[in-house]
Amino acid sequence: MHTDYRTRPIVQIENMVKEFPTGDGVFRALDDVSLQVDQGEMVAIMGPSGSGKSTLMTLIGLLDTPTSGRYVLDGEDVSGLSRLEQARVRNRKLGFVFQNFNLLPRLTALQNVELPLVYGRVDGRRRRELARAALEAVGLGAKVDNLPNTLSGGQKQRVAIARALVHNRRSFWPTNPPAPSTPAPAPRLWPSSAS
Repeated sequence: MHTDYRTRPIVQIENMVKEFPTGDGVFRALDDVSLQVDQGEMVAIMGPSGSGKSTLMTLIGLLDTPTSGRYVLDGEDVSGLSRLEQARVRNRKLGFVFQNFNLLPRLTALQNVELPLVYGRVDGRRRRELARAALEAVGLGAKVDNLPNTLSGGQKQRVAIARALVHNRRSFWPTNPPAPSTPAPAPRLWPSSAS
């Protein structure tokens, strides 16, 4: 009996190029990049300063469009989407954990985690249920009413992770990997949001 453990690709990038106009021509930040990330795979994008890591992450996150090349995200060709279409796909399928966490200071941990669900037009009761479950999954069930300035750095990071995963997104992209000195409990699965 043969078991095939391969999974389908979540990210497929083929021959991606990104150029930026400069005063005296064009700067090519990415030159013919191809990449595949399969479901469940963990990938680190590493390289020296100026090698195109941030540019690649910006393109993977649908925050910009490539000059040329093909990008398939979770089976959907997203290469030529408009800004509005990119935003819709980003809200449904991608989650971000930024280096400085980007928590809104006047919102509680629960409200910060709810934000992607607000943009996704999930109703209030369901939104709170999902956000609370996401915070519990990262070990912060007792901190739902805390403002960011009352949380430790590790706790802020876990709020950001909960926010990135609350929509049960297919992938999430930390701009810096979690620090080993502040390990978060492994997230448990929580109910998926209504699409």
